[in-house]
Amino acid sequence: MDGILSYIIDALYSLPGILVGLSFHEWGHAYAAYKRGDPTARNLGRMTVNPLAHIDPLGFLSLLILGFGWAKPVPVSTRNFKSPRKDELIVSLAGITVNLILGVAFMIIWIVLICLPWSNEILNTMVQYCYTINFGLAVFNLLPIPPLDGYHVAQCLFMNAKTYKFFGFVEKYSYVILVAVLIINSRTHFLNTIVYWLMMPLMSLASLILSIF
Repeated sequence: MDGILSYIIDALYSLPGILVGLSFHEWGHAYAAYKRGDPTARNLGRMTVNPLAHIDPLGFLSLLILGFGWAKPVPVSTRNFKSPRKDELIVSLAGITVNLILGVAFMIIWIVLICLPWSNEILNTMVQYCYTINFGLAVFNLLPIPPLDGYHVAQCLFMNAKTYKFFGFVEKYSYVILVAVLIINSRTHFLNTIVYWLMMPLMSLASLILSIF
């Protein structure tokens, strides 16, 4: 019973970070595409931070249960880009960049909250989850597996006549590969380790600031 209660509490703490992280991530793609000349996502109502426009049920549950997940991919028409490969690369990296910015922003908010005399433990923990989830989304989306952003980045950088078959193979078995990665991570926590490495310098800085007060 304690395990179930602990899981429910953990899920409630995670929920704000998941909704914010996924929504702003997809908004980042839509906004970047619009700025590069493609209004497709905006016209379909995806250039918004409303979670209902972006949530993928399977990706949402995966993030809630396994700690890593995804949202519905933002539709992009590369025909509208002036420099298709360059612009697609920018759009692919936009969501990850937004998550990194949010991660840093939430960490700063957490530092401020910790320093306040009326600091609230529940709010502090929720904000901690917010920055951890956003850093986690950034790392997870860098994996070169469809439908994640890292795959589109890899395509933009390495797709040619020699690698065409390889990318086709990855696309064909993408969900098998993705599930395998999630299962491996549930046992080895290698993605969590990468997130920790990413957060370490910022956590050290936070500790230094907190030691002053």
